[in-house]
Amino acid sequence: MRHLFILIFLICSCSMLLAQDLVKGRVMNEQKHPLTGVNIYWNNTTEAVHSEEDGSFAIAPSKKSKQLIFSYIGHTSDTIYIDKDLVFKEIYLKEFLELGEVTITSRVATTLSSRLTTNQTQRISYEELCRAACCSLAESFETNPSVDVAYTDAATGARQIRLLGLSGKYVQMLTENFPNFRGVAAQYGLDYVPGPWLESILVSKGTSSVKNGYEAIAGQINVEFKKPKSEADILATNLFLGDNGRYEVNLDATALLTPHLSTTILAHYSSEEKVFDMNHDGFFDTPLKRQVNLMNRWEYKKGPYIAQFGLRFLNEDRKGGQLRDLDLPYDSIYRIELKTNRIEVFSKNGYILNSQRNESVALIVSASYHDQQSQYGLRPYEVRQSNIYASQMYERDINKENRLSTGLSINYDRFDEKFSLDLPTASEAFQNSQLSEETVAGAYAEYTLNKNDKFIILAGLRADYSSVYDLFFTPRLHIKYNMFDWMHLRMSAGKGYRTTRVLPENNFYLASSRKMLIDNNLDQEDAWNYGANISFYIPIAGKDLVLNTEWYYTDFKKQVVIDLDADPHAVSFYNLNGKSFASNFQVEATYPFFEGFSATAAYRVSKAKTDYKHGFKEQAFNNKYKALITASYQTALRKWQFDATAQFNGGGRLPFADIEQPLWQSNYKGFTVINAQISKFYRTWSVYLGAENLLDFVQKDPIVSPNNPWGKNFDATMVWGPLHGRKIYLGMRYNIPRL
Repeated sequence: MRHLFILIFLICSCSMLLAQDLVKGRVMNEQKHPLTGVNIYWNNTTEAVHSEEDGSFAIAPSKKSKQLIFSYIGHTSDTIYIDKDLVFKEIYLKEFLELGEVTITSRVATTLSSRLTTNQTQRISYEELCRAACCSLAESFETNPSVDVAYTDAATGARQIRLLGLSGKYVQMLTENFPNFRGVAAQYGLDYVPGPWLESILVSKGTSSVKNGYEAIAGQINVEFKKPKSEADILATNLFLGDNGRYEVNLDATALLTPHLSTTILAHYSSEEKVFDMNHDGFFDTPLKRQVNLMNRWEYKKGPYIAQFGLRFLNEDRKGGQLRDLDLPYDSIYRIELKTNRIEVFSKNGYILNSQRNESVALIVSASYHDQQSQYGLRPYEVRQSNIYASQMYERDINKENRLSTGLSINYDRFDEKFSLDLPTASEAFQNSQLSEETVAGAYAEYTLNKNDKFIILAGLRADYSSVYDLFFTPRLHIKYNMFDWMHLRMSAGKGYRTTRVLPENNFYLASSRKMLIDNNLDQEDAWNYGANISFYIPIAGKDLVLNTEWYYTDFKKQVVIDLDADPHAVSFYNLNGKSFASNFQVEATYPFFEGFSATAAYRVSKAKTDYKHGFKEQAFNNKYKALITASYQTALRKWQFDATAQFNGGGRLPFADIEQPLWQSNYKGFTVINAQISKFYRTWSVYLGAENLLDFVQKDPIVSPNNPWGKNFDATMVWGPLHGRKIYLGMRYNIPRL
């Protein structure tokens, strides 16, 4: 591994002289706030890029034009002449005083792989999310080849992410750059984020910056909600209705109270209470759900100071299990009920000390309280999690090529649990209670060396002290080198840690008759992640074919193993004794074939193996490969849009089944899922009609022994495929634009 990195580095170093200067700069509004997603292109060409979150951009010089155009919704376009001596420029776009009729002459890419970031990142825009139903964050990755979302069981509706061949607990979830949806919220957190609330999703693969903590092992997913910006609509609504009985109402309203103060209210209500039992096993195919989700956020901007603060509340009820109309006494019906209440508050404050040196200081504070009351048959589980997080950051440019970031952070978690791991009688509601706390205080420093955006080194080191695991260090290194304008190379290496919360993160295993065997003194998980990525931007017929190839390898030094193989009637949690790794290779290509039409194709191979007490085996439920083809066509003047995505999922291994009485197969075969959607756009509103799982593929018998849920063989966690068949949905979006 080390020799491979050295060889690649030497090849890159020998080619540095061949790299080409880039035209770079930063795009801001008149108040000097950065603009994200500005369309930047050479006049009369298809050579284009988009500005990053901090407004920065870099574009290769064009042989066909010297006029660089900056276009952004709600702002007056600007054109500048680029001579050979101009390398960096700050661009200020003026907001429209009046909006006349707008004619769209070109389509902006909706999923952007950043050319500028040192680590490999991909921005999923709101427009990309609108290509599918996207009722929640769980359904926001249907057109993304890198992130998989799968059900954990066939009874609760819990879903988890898989990235780089690893489960979602190894992916650090962020909400606008502070950690969120940890612990008990991780199990259902993907359903706690309404899709219409989202502004964008940033997916970062492999080890990431040390600024956000030590937990990212497989990567980071950062969720950006809609904000009270000056160009935001006064009111935006999204109404959704599915033939599975799901309906939802979403709205966000923005008010600009003063030139410096603005606020946004986001509201969501959804209900899915239609009973389905298409496989006639006597259990709900999907649980009945009802959710209320409210958020109010504020933003204050004046001079060099900016502040954001907000409050969020969620209430959700889930009911699953056996159908109520079975010919059984009520007390004999196997029921699953989960009642959740969650409150979040946050505050983000930033102050620019010196704009010439990009010197700034920031403080982020957040707190959350999560209360989950659940019942799995006769096994109750109640958990209350309290979290407080604070982070102070300081950044500045030392000079043109060197930048330094430092910061302090503290994170406090408290879990108050009551549970039963056996099958008690109704009078023995709780057999155990447990209180656990952890405080982690840390400091970091991160250094960036940037040679004209051609060669970048990002090196970071964290030192954290845990009240449970004492002192530990997190080193991370990223290297980016533009060998040519059309060829970018990235390499990364770094460490990550996480504290395992067995029951808060895995209480869905209670939806079975398996015994839960948990060892004492479980380790803090500890893994190294190595990655390499090569991106090609190949000009073909006046357009760029974007080709990405990547490889990531995760090597666990310490891990809490989840063992479903040792006993088909138990799940064991114990410390790793041996090796555990995950390897992931992916190739992805995107090309705009003609005006309004673009397509992406990807193929991924994953392998994950662990030393269990009974041998070195492939991890269960890990698809060996995945292929994806997604295409989108938008007619002239954006009147119609047609989207389709096909996912080809490879088979994998299932946990060991009892030889004497095999209740399931040892492996599952591959399957295909196809989704499609048609959208019709009007001036201020649009309608969309779509279908999920067009081929109507459903996993057969996802619940083991459903006729006897009180017996030792009952298990609702052997899930590897879709639990619902074809779904048809209809929706409408309506906006009241700001005049």
